[in-house]
Amino acid sequence: MDRSHNVLIIEDEPLIAMMLEDFLEALGHRVAGTADCVSEAIDQIDGGAFDVAILDVHLRGGEASWPVADALVSAGRPFVFATGGVVGDLPEAHRAAPLLSKPFTIDSVERALGQIAGA
Repeated sequence: MDRSHNVLIIEDEPLIAMMLEDFLEALGHRVAGTADCVSEAIDQIDGGAFDVAILDVHLRGGEASWPVADALVSAGRPFVFATGGVVGDLPEAHRAAPLLSKPFTIDSVERALGQIAGA
């Protein structure tokens, strides 16, 4: 990626969120914020202080992240879905979004951000 980005992390597992923070900082990016549920994520999106987002498919309490993906699209912010499994119920509107598979590596995070950086 050509430049650093402010990245919003939407992830309900604290250890995974912390690992993403470490990876992003090592890659020269800044963490703009974190959220672990739909309502917190929507609040962060409304605040708008980020360039791109990493969005876990399933959030706290079994919430699907589709409303968050809709809000990101409405805000014009590119994102990548993060998942530990198969995403069989992905809405048609978001099928083109890149997927970042768990377990993450620093290289896979870098590639995923590279896919959405110019979006």
